[in-house]
Amino acid sequence: MIQQLDEQALRWIAQFVRQEWLNPLVIAYTSLGNAGLCFIAAALILLCFRKTREGGATALTAMGLGLLVTNLTIKPLITRPRPWVVMEDFVSLVTSSDPHSFPSGHTTAAFAFGVALFLTLPQKWAKATALVAAALMGLSRLYVGVHFPTDVLAGMVIGTCCGLLARWLVQRFKERFLHR
Repeated sequence: MIQQLDEQALRWIAQFVRQEWLNPLVIAYTSLGNAGLCFIAAALILLCFRKTREGGATALTAMGLGLLVTNLTIKPLITRPRPWVVMEDFVSLVTSSDPHSFPSGHTTAAFAFGVALFLTLPQKWAKATALVAAALMGLSRLYVGVHFPTDVLAGMVIGTCCGLLARWLVQRFKERFLHR
């Protein structure tokens, strides 16, 4: 039943939400999450400045946890195939070299990063931007057709948990490592 709902949702998105003029923008946005490079680069930049060092450390820790949980543990155990593999006549706008769909690694990384920044940065606009950008990453994965909605939902939950755990870990060890 869940699989049927996932497939119906993706077909609905492909039929009613996708727009030719929007496709290149969403493809470009979703590709920012490839290998987590844009998140890693942003976190490394944050590490360079005393005021944002804790945010950068929290974000890197959260993304590392997300990688361990999602890509190195759950995906190899669940091995859920990508939508274009199981859905007849479904056209994905991009493909992935990773054959496993559950959970969404892009969404996990985006939410790990976004929640880490939400918890550490003082500016309200920065907090809001971090969460909106994370949500848009999850939506972009549905739009381009590389994940089912439950893959993205799981990535949101895992990424959020990783962000929360990373915040706790960095708080616990920050005196030892960050103030050198």
